[in-house]
Amino acid sequence: MSDIIGKRFRFFLISGVVILIGIISLASFGLKAGIDFSSGSLLTLNFEQEVTVAEVKQELGNLGHENAIVQITGEGDIIIRTSELTTSEKVQLEDDLEASLGAAEELGFESVDPVIARQTARTATIAVAIAAIGILLYITWAFRRMLKPFRYGACAVVALVHDTLVAVGIFSIFGGILGWEVNLIFITGILAVIGYSVNNTVVVFDRIRENLLRGSNVSFETIVNNSLAETITRSLNTSLTTIIVVLALLLFVGSTIQNFSAVLLIGIIAGTFSSLFIAPSLLVVWERGEWRRFIQWLPGARPKE
Repeated sequence: MSDIIGKRFRFFLISGVVILIGIISLASFGLKAGIDFSSGSLLTLNFEQEVTVAEVKQELGNLGHENAIVQITGEGDIIIRTSELTTSEKVQLEDDLEASLGAAEELGFESVDPVIARQTARTATIAVAIAAIGILLYITWAFRRMLKPFRYGACAVVALVHDTLVAVGIFSIFGGILGWEVNLIFITGILAVIGYSVNNTVVVFDRIRENLLRGSNVSFETIVNNSLAETITRSLNTSLTTIIVVLALLLFVGSTIQNFSAVLLIGIIAGTFSSLFIAPSLLVVWERGEWRRFIQWLPGARPKE
């Protein structure tokens, strides 16, 4: 049987490197706020003749919208994001674009003012925080028969923070390269990742609890490692089947749920890793009082045996 827990600091190092890359990306690119989180207008058009993003952007510049963001969907629709437009300004913009680029059909128009944008961002932050606190309390209660139940809840929440950081960091890279924006669909994906990740973590923790309650003379580290060996195949198979479905959504459904599918795909992979290799390993580090050794590994320095 493979000694998974014995390699725990290697898994911590892998996660640390991925999160560091994400933080660098966030510092470099940031997160491009979608219309849900910043004021502005979003206009979706379908031109009868084929047009390119460059052509639309150039024409918008000629019309005084030099800072407009232009994207094209998989179906060929053009999404234009500008500063906040009134109804008359929107109609005028459409007329001007049709005059130079040909007839177009309006598929959608949204406008969000700064107050609503700030409220949306605050509400989304509160939702994620409440979800984390609720999970901490629930897992602590669910494992109340264990000697130190709070540790299980705390380790599960750390795993969730890990998954969120990985998802946000990698999405930031996509945002910088592909121009993807963070919107409410993205937040929905983050919440779905949290729920999926905690499910996998609880499965592993539940097997640890069962093995501990049976009573054994072996060490806590060995019990955790045995529990992982008993659940790893189930967790990997479940995640693989879910990834196949999410890939199908990402590739074939189109841009409507692009952000949701992308963050879900990243989060499932990160969540599977954290539920198997991070959360149980943190339990062992906590039980054995290895926090000093753990901190020594944070910059990548191998601890002394």
